Amino acid sequence: MSASSIVMLIVAIATVWGGLVAAIVNVVRHPEDLD
Repeated sequence: MSASSIVMLIVAIATVWGGLVAAIVNVVRHPEDLD
């Protein structure tokens, strides 16, 4: 694999996992109220 493909792989993984972590933090900070 070339250096550019490795960099793009790292960026894609960071985007996916970063979004997942941000969503979990958002749910923990602001849980939905159950009626």
